[in-house]
Formats: sequence, C-alpha cells, structure tokens
Amino acid sequence: MSDLDAAILPDAPSPAAPAQADLPAGHAAPAARGRAMTVGHALGPQGPFAARIPGYQPREPQIHMAEAVERALADKGLLLVEAGTGTGKTYAYLVPAMLSGKKTIVSTGTRNLQDQLFHRDLPTVRNLLGMPVRTALLKGRSNYLCPYRLQQHLEEGELESKQAVHDLHRVAAWAHKTQLGDIAELIDIAEDSMVWPLVTSTADNCLGQECPKLAECPLMKAREKAAEAELIVVNHHLFFADKALKDRGFGELLPEVDAVIFDEAHQLPETAAMFFGRNLSSRQIHDLLQDALREVLAAGGDLRGMNDLVQNLEVRLAHFRLLMGEDSRKGVWSEISGHAELPAAIAAVKMAMACVTEALAPLKDKSKGLESCHRRAEDLAEAFDELTGETPDNQVHWFETFRKGFILQWTPLEVSGPFRELLDREPMTWVLTSATLAVREDFRHISAQLGLPEGVETLQLPSPFAYEQQALFYVPRGLPDPGAYEYTRATLEAALPVLRASKGRAFFLFTSHRALREAAEWLPKQLDYTFLVQGTQPKAELLRRFNNTPECVLLATGAFWEGVDVRGQALSLVIIDKLPFSSPGEPVVAARLDAYKARGRNPFTAYQLPAAIIAMKQGAGRLIRDVLDTGVLMVCDPRLVARPYGQLFVQSLPPMRRTRSLDEVQAFFRFINDLEPESA
Repeated sequence: MSDLDAAILPDAPSPAAPAQADLPAGHAAPAARGRAMTVGHALGPQGPFAARIPGYQPREPQIHMAEAVERALADKGLLLVEAGTGTGKTYAYLVPAMLSGKKTIVSTGTRNLQDQLFHRDLPTVRNLLGMPVRTALLKGRSNYLCPYRLQQHLEEGELESKQAVHDLHRVAAWAHKTQLGDIAELIDIAEDSMVWPLVTSTADNCLGQECPKLAECPLMKAREKAAEAELIVVNHHLFFADKALKDRGFGELLPEVDAVIFDEAHQLPETAAMFFGRNLSSRQIHDLLQDALREVLAAGGDLRGMNDLVQNLEVRLAHFRLLMGEDSRKGVWSEISGHAELPAAIAAVKMAMACVTEALAPLKDKSKGLESCHRRAEDLAEAFDELTGETPDNQVHWFETFRKGFILQWTPLEVSGPFRELLDREPMTWVLTSATLAVREDFRHISAQLGLPEGVETLQLPSPFAYEQQALFYVPRGLPDPGAYEYTRATLEAALPVLRASKGRAFFLFTSHRALREAAEWLPKQLDYTFLVQGTQPKAELLRRFNNTPECVLLATGAFWEGVDVRGQALSLVIIDKLPFSSPGEPVVAARLDAYKARGRNPFTAYQLPAAIIAMKQGAGRLIRDVLDTGVLMVCDPRLVARPYGQLFVQSLPPMRRTRSLDEVQAFFRFINDLEPESA
C-alpha cells in the first residue's frame, strides 16, 4: 500500500453548514456613506454588508485581505495575495478600491469573470457603500461589433457557406437593437463561426478616428466611458495589448490610473509573454488583401491590376507555407530555417508584398480605407521581414502551421525583465491576487516569473470551506500510464460508474483537445445524459445550459479549468483526466526547459511541476464554490500515487477526504443525493 493509499481512507460523510444568502436587488445603503469609512467597518458586523445582506457573516480572511489592499492603495504598494475559494476576494479588493477614491483598473483573466465583476459585483458593492462611483467595462476590440465592416460585408454579399450568410444576417438584426455592441450578447452563434472576423475589427484594419461609422462605434463609446470612470474593468489581454501599443509609440487605449488590481494573477506570465514579443499570421495578410480589393473597387481603381498582385502574393505565401511541412504543428524556427528553398521563398514573399504596397501608395489619398490598407501593407511587410530574420536575445522564435495558414512568433523566454520594467516605470499601487499563486506556502515561483522585487508583501489566506465534510478526492485504481495509447478510453470507462452515481452534474476536464474529441464521440453512446462540448456554443451559454439542465455533463479543456463559478446541485463532480503538465514538445516550453538546464537547474522541479500544481489547483477549484456545495473530485492520473511528486499535488489541494474505492464514492453520492430534497 502506498503512502497515498494509506492516507486517503475517508471518514463518514456529514452534511455541510448553511450558506450565506446572496444580496437581493435594492438601492444604496443609507448607512456610513463617504470615504471616511474603513474596510474593516464596511465588511464587519456593524457595516452595510451585515445590515443589508440576509445571513451575512463577516469573514476574518476577507477583512484581512481588504485591509492589506487598503494599505497598498494608501502607500502605492505592491501586494501579492493568494485567497482560497470562498474567501470573498472580489469584495476584498473592490471595497478598498472604491473607498480609496483612486482611479483604478481591475484586470481579470477571463471575460466571464470580467462580466460578472461589472454586472453583478460592482453594482452590489457600490449600492451597499452608497457611493456614486463611475464604472466602465472595456474589452478588446474583437469583442465589439464593427458597424463599418458589417456594412461592407452586407453590401458585398459573398460568403463561403449558407451558415455564414445566416450568421451575418443574425448579426445585422441584432446590430439595430444592441446598446453595447458586445458580441457576447449573441449566444446563438458559435464561437468559431466564420462571421466573427467579418463583423469585428483588429488593430490592423480599424480606421480609427477616420472611420465613417465612428459615431456608431461600440468600442469608441466604451473607451469614452472608461476615460471618465473611476473604476475600469478590463482583462489581462487588453491590459498588455495596451502596454504593447504604448511601447511602440501608438495612442493609448486605457487611461492613466492610480492603481492596478490583477485578479486571476496566476495567468500573468503566459498572457504577458504574448504581448512582449511579436507575431504575424497569414490570416492578417489575407484579410489585408481582401480589404484592399474591396477598397480599390469602391474607389474605382484598377481592380484587375490589384487582383493580379493579390493572386501573386497568395501563391508565394502558399509556397512558403508548404516549406513548413504538410501537417498542422508547432515548431521552433531553426527546424525549417536551414531548408534549401526557404531563402528564395522568403524573398519571393517580400517582393510580392512590396508590389502590393507600391500599388496602394498612389491610391492612399482616395479614401481612408485605402490609406489604412497602405499602412497595414507597410507594417505587415516589416513584420514578415523581422520574423523571418535573426532572432533577438531572450526571444523564442517559433511557428505554427494550419491546413492552409501559419503564424510566425517571437515569444520572450521569460517575462520577468519586461514586467519588472513595467512596475518600475509606473510607480503606483499594484495588487496581484488569485486563488492559486503559491505551491504549498511558497510564492517564489510566481515572483521569479514576474521579476517581483525581493521582500514583496505576500499574504496567503486559506479557504473557509469545510472541505473535509463537503468533498471527496478520488483516485481510481488500475489505470495505465498516461502515455499509453489506450489511456483516454481507460479514463472514460473509469468515469462511467462515477457519472452514473453523480447523475451527471459533472465537469469532465481534459488536458488535450484530442482527448476531448474522443470523449465527445464515445460518452454519449454510453450514457443517456445531456452532453455539452466546449466550442459548440459561447462559454456563457454553455454554462447557462449546464446550470438549467438535469443530468448534464460538460466536456471541456483549458477554458473551463478556471474562471467558472457553478454553485449548488448542478455541479457535484469534477473529473480531471491527467495532471496538467505543459507539453515539452511546445516550442516555448522546450526553450524554457533548455534555459533552466543551461543555468544548472532542474527544469522539471523549477518550472514544469510548479506550473502544473497551480493549474491543478485551478481545475479542482471548480468543485466547491459555496458552503453548501458537496461533491467529488476525481483525478484519473496514476502518477499521483506512483510518482514521488504526486504528494506535492495532493498537499497543494484543499484538505478533502481521500479514497481509491469506487464503493466509497458511490456511497458518498447516495448520501448527498438523499440530502438534496431536504436542502432544496
């Protein structure tokens, strides 16, 4: 019997404690208005939260965090906080931010949490504090309707499929009614619909102040509100995209502020890496060429001549793409840079891009659209030149190929330098918080990744939930090594009796899209449940359906491992197929592993293991979201028991009772199923 086998014999199940009620809709609280209020009073037993929220109980960890944020705001400090699920970290930073009177950006890792913050949490806190704080929600431009591009494609009327035509007209009908222009409102159009790039803009094709539809632009309206607001809710992608634009000398998207609060801060290293490098996709070039043809036609230019240049460039790009290999894959640039035909192919693309740029030059004064196309052609030609040339220091030079397209990328080997420069360049309050920042009680991994200064203030607050009573941690016996060909089928078969015992009500989280596809094909043939699959509908709609559908199972990958909050009986089981180690075959991961080796450090223990533990904590955190929640966490990976590092995962998870017995799991579900009619 292993140590884990001996340690995970469960106690008898017992019911959970009563839940704290949610705040009902209402007006501003009359008590204790004004900025003299302290966070301790606001969240304490005599404050407006206790007075207005039925069943409210002050939480010491929440007040502790709020007071730490309050000090950081007063002192322009840097604070790092891990707040376990149930701490109430959202209120713990919103209350001091509002009371401080400082202009603040709150940045989240997911759009789901961004919407929840703005539409639910902010109004609640503002009403309870009785403070007329102006707030704004700002997303990246790809989240907003572009009226100009919508009009162009409606007039052109040439789309590749009937579904695309249907989606385009659905967008057009919605465009007349929407107030915000946020495409998240269109829940009945798939996330991967080809219509989205046609009706939204990019930094490349946006006409900015010269757009004839500027007065109708939802993005510009959102930016104007953000400029006037005291508290702006953004996401990490938008935050770093804004910093990247400023570094390149372009106009700012976000206003200057006094404080930045990063929620879901564990995502910062990977998100920052996307924007501290450089990239170019064949899609960007293709979009430019289509826009150029459209604008030349509208301006009455030489369409035949431009069409010849476009076709020539597309042929050259196709040849360049084929030299990267026929398969869809990711690889480091050095894998193909020695190809004998590559220099000539690169030169041919450069020449063809130069011809398009030169043809657009004399036309750029005919319309703002043609002026934009000429500028884009120059920028993309420069990016192609750089990304097929020498690799800068501290950058990983890699590519990704698809059936017809490609992406060229520089990604920083590490972001500690540029992130530290950002902190030093903008001396103000910085708060970084998440439910998962530490490995056990150690913050060194995230601090090193972000280049945080020595002695940075850290705070670790455990979850107040009674995990020993509310949850069971199950590691099944008899599964093969995760590298085995039959592993995914074996995990699905092991999950069947658990899914039956839970009556569905499950998240099945996978570490690969291949395993997700296999599960989506096989499981519905075995169980008469409703199966929802990531990517078939927008995330918010999948969550809505999951919450409202009995005997439902959601099959998902990374997008649902974090930032998802399902409370109550709808979710009673979370299954994780494998420990979420990053693939050493990924070019950036491989380069980072090599860098650790070059420094004489073990890349597995210094990089891969801490990152996987933090990811596992996120996935496990989907299960218990409230003091009344109960359920089972099933982790299929036998390495939890067979490998010494498995104990580090177990020790970093909440203190759930543990078992390897399917009988124990089925008994647990019988127990909580018997309780449900009484607690309903």
